Amino acid sequence: MLYRTIAKPLFFKMDPEQAHHLVIGGMSKAAKIPGGLALMRGMYGIKPDPALTSSLFGLTFDSPIGLAAGLDKNAEAVRGFSTIGFGFMEVGTVTPQGQPGNDKPRMFRLPPDEALINRMGFNNEGANAMRARLSSLTARPIPIWVNIGKNKVTPNEEAHEDYLKCVRALYDVADLFVVNISSPNTPDLRNLQHGDELKALLQAVVTEMNEQNSARGRSKAVLVKIAPDVSDSELEHMTETIVNSGVSGIIATNTTLSRMGASHVHRLETGGLSGRPLAERSTEVISQLYQMTNGSIPIIGSGGVFTAEDAYRKIRAGASLVEIYTGLIYRGPGINRELASGLKRLLAQDGFQHISEAVGANHR
Repeated sequence: MLYRTIAKPLFFKMDPEQAHHLVIGGMSKAAKIPGGLALMRGMYGIKPDPALTSSLFGLTFDSPIGLAAGLDKNAEAVRGFSTIGFGFMEVGTVTPQGQPGNDKPRMFRLPPDEALINRMGFNNEGANAMRARLSSLTARPIPIWVNIGKNKVTPNEEAHEDYLKCVRALYDVADLFVVNISSPNTPDLRNLQHGDELKALLQAVVTEMNEQNSARGRSKAVLVKIAPDVSDSELEHMTETIVNSGVSGIIATNTTLSRMGASHVHRLETGGLSGRPLAERSTEVISQLYQMTNGSIPIIGSGGVFTAEDAYRKIRAGASLVEIYTGLIYRGPGINRELASGLKRLLAQDGFQHISEAVGANHR
């Protein structure tokens, strides 16, 4: 209530990107104040519950709810976000070299639709800056996933080199990697999702990950994040290529170019839309992926999660874990407690003892 009645109205009077930086800066500073992390944990943290705890990719998740990429692009506020009930978080998207991203303004709110549109363009400080920040963490309460992409100036035929540079620079400090080939805000990036380009890219990344794992005696996973704006046949071909590549999982989905369900005037802005209007489509893609793969590869659901019911629909459709971003912006840090308690209620209602029993339940 503190967020929704006081903080949110103030934030929503500010430019969205300015508010974004204020939140990241505040979370980062709070972690440096004696007692700051304990205070945030007391206000927003959740007690681990065996019913919601799961193991996947060699990692343990105390909650199935994670923070999606795009909020903490440079891993500035990992300690802060780790205290407010997330089971994991994605940092990035990070590119080999730092880049400013697209021209401002590049982020827009659609309050009646509970949505955001962004055309940020992978603005970040680069892989070395992220490595320095993650290396400085003395503790890691939750798994940290690193979302990697290519620099804007890198042509698609050389894109794989950028992803490999990110893996090499960040392997030691990432718990898992996510290959981002689905942002709509880097020219031609989504072309990497299809055909020979996708096959070649994933082959290069998986080979590099296998070499890194072998050299270090580790077994870190790599996932692929896909777009919602694909036809059924495109999704089928894409899924076949992804499964055959040897990657460990799929995140469905990134933001959408569709404006279906959006009414605010900002719907006319270019960029990727996230939030409520994306919920149904992202859940549909999750369901299709689960059917196409017979549940053989873990799926992480992302897009339009605001309530426990939203998350549960994605889980029953086939998602093993769920990410939020826009829901956090609109509902505030208390959302994780609401999601956790709601998920436990829904599991009990359906007679499930553990979250894993609900994964893909719609298909049984």
